[in-house]
Amino acid sequence: MKITQNRMDRGFFKYQEEFEAKALEVLRSGWYVLGREVESFEQEFAAYTGAGYCVGLASGLDALWLAFRVLGIGSGDEVIVQANTYIASVMGITINGAVPVFVEPDRYFNMDADRIEEKITERTRAILVVHLYGQASNMQPIVRLCEKYDLRLVEDCAQSHGACFDGKMTGTFGDIGCFSFYPSKNVGGFGDGGAIVTDNARIASDMKMYRNYGSEKRYYNKVVGANSRLDELQAGLLRVRLSHIQELTDERRRLAERYNSSLHNPAITLPEVRTHADSVWHQYVITCEHRQALIDYLNEKEVGTIIHYPIPPHLSEAYASLGYGQGSFPITEHYADTVLSLPMYNGMTEEEQSYVIDTLNSYSRA
Repeated sequence: MKITQNRMDRGFFKYQEEFEAKALEVLRSGWYVLGREVESFEQEFAAYTGAGYCVGLASGLDALWLAFRVLGIGSGDEVIVQANTYIASVMGITINGAVPVFVEPDRYFNMDADRIEEKITERTRAILVVHLYGQASNMQPIVRLCEKYDLRLVEDCAQSHGACFDGKMTGTFGDIGCFSFYPSKNVGGFGDGGAIVTDNARIASDMKMYRNYGSEKRYYNKVVGANSRLDELQAGLLRVRLSHIQELTDERRRLAERYNSSLHNPAITLPEVRTHADSVWHQYVITCEHRQALIDYLNEKEVGTIIHYPIPPHLSEAYASLGYGQGSFPITEHYADTVLSLPMYNGMTEEEQSYVIDTLNSYSRA
């Protein structure tokens, strides 16, 4: 049996009639950019998260860099971010000329809140929290630090659609929550897409201006903006996906619970979920000290896996100018050497998951 790490076609076929009907409805409407579907999705997604406003954008990366642009964070400013995130989180900072200040992660793969305060300087303007792999970060102490030092709080929720800390949804703790709707995300479209949520009407208004060439009124441009508009077709298809999000999330949680209860191999360490937090299991990430041997074994058994992520941003060629070397962030680097994402997707069958579980439980390093 061949099992891939992710399968997006299953999510389409599950609601195929609804997706196809909505696609035809949008195509026949004759209106394809910033119309009724985008407005409706923005209202529905804001209501889902509990935020006051949602602004649809072209991608999750655009959500990040535009968030800092709208907040006025730029050259010379410092933004604290966890070191083990995907590089897009850091790009959102540096595109604006700001400087990323890295913090090591905790045992749950998210930013270690106890390590943040020591990184705050007179140049610190914001904290960027990344809810990695679908688990909500430890938000209470982070919110307190932002209040104490008058810092902006931005959340990268690209992987955490629907995850909560103390019952409050990720993306709604700070100034701006940034979301990606890339096809592999829990709320995924059929191409690129993104959004921000906020409770601040001015931020929402400014974001709408920035996404449309810096224009509030056609051909009247107040700022140098961007072309970052969620299109009508993606918005319509995302509305279909969003209408089923609780069912989809529950399914992923059942898959994760079965992994948790059925995987029993001392060679691997299973993921943990923090008290007061929950996870929507965008990824099911184990750690293994001899990862390559495990990958080779799983490849032989045709079980697909992915490493999220093999090279931390501070060691990437793109950020060599920051001057970090091997050993700068040992916890992050250890995760980069040991994490492995198992097959996890909506529509995964019991038989498929059983095969993955049995294969992993049978692994023994020679």
